[in-house]
Amino acid sequence: MKFEKKDIISHICRIREEIGHAYVKPAIKDIIFDENTRVMLIITADRPEKSVVIGKGGWVVGKLKEELDINSIHVEAYPDILFKEYKMKLTLEKLDEILKTVDLKDPHPLENLYHLLNQRIENINDFDTVLKDWNVEESKNNRSVVALSGGVDSSFSLIIAKLMGFNPISVTVNPGNIILPRYFQKNVEALSAKLNVKHVYINVEMEDIIKDSLEGRFHPCGRCSKVIEEAVLDYAKENKMEFLIYGDLLSTGNQSIVVGEDLIKINLPAMLSVTKGEIKNVASKYDVYRKGGYGCPLINEVHKKYPHMRKFSIQRVLRETRAGILEPGEALEMIMKII
Repeated sequence: MKFEKKDIISHICRIREEIGHAYVKPAIKDIIFDENTRVMLIITADRPEKSVVIGKGGWVVGKLKEELDINSIHVEAYPDILFKEYKMKLTLEKLDEILKTVDLKDPHPLENLYHLLNQRIENINDFDTVLKDWNVEESKNNRSVVALSGGVDSSFSLIIAKLMGFNPISVTVNPGNIILPRYFQKNVEALSAKLNVKHVYINVEMEDIIKDSLEGRFHPCGRCSKVIEEAVLDYAKENKMEFLIYGDLLSTGNQSIVVGEDLIKINLPAMLSVTKGEIKNVASKYDVYRKGGYGCPLINEVHKKYPHMRKFSIQRVLRETRAGILEPGEALEMIMKII
């Protein structure tokens, strides 16, 4: 089945008029349709054109999907695609430098990442296709640690690390049920078992952070993250690991892979410039789903008791939105959960 650009533009203009939107002819750069998945990608000339195609509340693109009788439509602005490509090329340069200058015990996982990044740049709009049929030889020894919290971001990192042959150990820091509830624990245990990955819990004390945050003295996320990162880093150093992998999305480009004195830190989602939607899609294939609500029970309790603390959580959502990780609709949904 072939869809012509002019026909899609006509559909969009008519749908906008039918539902009471102003007549605007969108500037569409390209249309890509995958006949196997029945998923369409519409690439617009700019972000305002993207808004025209999507329509208020997603009505326009929703009706277009129904009329075309296809499974899904994704809309991307061309400048956003160029920006993603630019960030990944920065990472490629850094990876190339590391592979040439750092004496690695087993360079193959990083070489695999290098090839994955190249494929991602060549097929930037379809991460499913990029990941399809990856079958690499795994490192013989456990030389990498993935910080696994049970959320979709860190789960994505563990999945990619496994696919790239890192032969990782998943490490979960457990400060207690108010920060790591049982449903997160079930997620980390189930995913580790599904991937045949060794899983380790590290118990830490955060009583002071919990107590002070429940008394309204500060927003807990920064202090909590610092304790967790230090615990995972200590474990990695004590066990002489070569790589420490996180699920951060914001440290892109050169900062997505950092060579330290003892090990190399990698932020896999940031390295691959993936969106939250792409992360959820990969994680769902391994039965990892985000539970409704925002964050952990502790932060939700802090939000209830001290509404002024909500702005700090909202700032995090806005940072991810500005970075193109979250779509405005996704960001709005998360903000509504916070407030």
